[in-house]
Order: sequence, then structure tokens, then C-alpha cells
Amino acid sequence: MVGDSENEAIERSDGAPDNLNPESVADWLKSHPDFLSDRPDVLESIVAPSNFNGDGVIDMQKFILERLRGEIDNLRNCAIDLIETSRINMSNQTRTNTAVLALLGAADFEHGMRIIVEDLPLFLDIDVAAIGFEPPPAPVPGLASPAIQRLQAGTVDSLLSASKDIALISGMDDDGTFFGAGSGLVRSAAFARLREGNGLAEGLLCLGSRREGAFHPGQGTEVLTFLARVAERCLHEWLASPA
Repeated sequence: MVGDSENEAIERSDGAPDNLNPESVADWLKSHPDFLSDRPDVLESIVAPSNFNGDGVIDMQKFILERLRGEIDNLRNCAIDLIETSRINMSNQTRTNTAVLALLGAADFEHGMRIIVEDLPLFLDIDVAAIGFEPPPAPVPGLASPAIQRLQAGTVDSLLSASKDIALISGMDDDGTFFGAGSGLVRSAAFARLREGNGLAEGLLCLGSRREGAFHPGQGTEVLTFLARVAERCLHEWLASPA
């Protein structure tokens, strides 16, 4: 018959320190009640009994299962958010590509302005699109369109600041400065800098939505920046080669 000392030797055959036994572990945990709170990962490796008797006993198995369920729910929610964000980004990219191709296919300045004002809202799922320019240093031949907003000098930098090319505004109240006759529809807006060139002063590509929060500062701006650069290049080329 195996003696107690031999039983202890067998129990310690897994490599545990000689002074480690159930009683010492229990005593240590009692003296460090925050240990499992600070190290919840330990709970995942604990094999807890399914039934507990007595008052004041915590069902560790239930705690572990609830924690794992919570982690699974969090992962599921993150995956859903990621899928939805990816879907929206892909849709925005596809819409922007369609708008860019239309701009590149414009025959002249007048055609290009119709695309900006009439087609961009359809392509981008917004309500109003417009462009505006600050006063040029000299009259620009061919720059004649009722769709172009005349901005006061300094408007672009006051809206964007010298270091920014994009402004996203979730709550917009335009007095007609940026969107003209369509200003009453706009509740959120995106503005992109159109850099000066070919006689043009700085200007803005203005996109407006009737939905408040449709544009907001937390959105990415890469796609809008790309669209603005294409529109800027097209405008300069249209004016350089009037029909």
C-alpha cells in the first residue's frame, strides 16, 4: 500500500514545486482575490465542475462560458462591422470610378459642367454637386457657366485651412455660397480643394446630401481626393482647349 509521502511524491511528479499543493494554492488565491480578475485568461484553462453545492460558491464554469460567449459575440460584431465597412467602401469606390470615367469622357467645358452638376449626384448617391472658384487674377476665356459659384477671395483656405485639401461637415447650413440654388437641400457636405492652374484661382468641388451625417469627419477621404484631382485636371484641360 502506498504511503502518504509516496502519494505526495506521485502528485508532484508533474514537475510542480515541492511546496505547491492544493492548500497552498487555495491560500494564495484567498490572499490575492483580484488574481482571476487581472488574469481572466487563466479561467479558460480551468476545468470546473458542472455542479456546485453550498452558499457563496461561484459557478466558475458558468463564468467561463459566459466570458467565451461574450468574446464570440464581440468577434461576430467586429466581423459584421468590417464586412459592412468593406461593402460601403467598395460601393463608394465603384461610384467614384464611374464619375471619373464620365469626367474623362467629357468633350468640352460645357459638357464637363453638365456632368459635374447633373450626373455626379446620380453617380455618387448625393443630392447636389457644384464647383466654385475664387476670383482669378485675370479673366479666363471660356469660363462661363451658371453652375460655377463665385467665391470670395480667401474662402477656400478659411474652409479647409492651408494644410488640408478636404473638409467633411456633418451638419451643414449653406446660405447659397457653395451650392447656389440647391443649398436648401444640403444638410451635410464634402468639400475638396481644386488647385489653381491655367488661369484659374483656387476653387472647391462641393458635394451635398440632404441626409445629416451622410458626410462626417470620421470618414476616409482618399476616394474624394482622387475625384477632386481628376476634376481639377479635367477643368484645366477643358479651358485650355475650348470647343
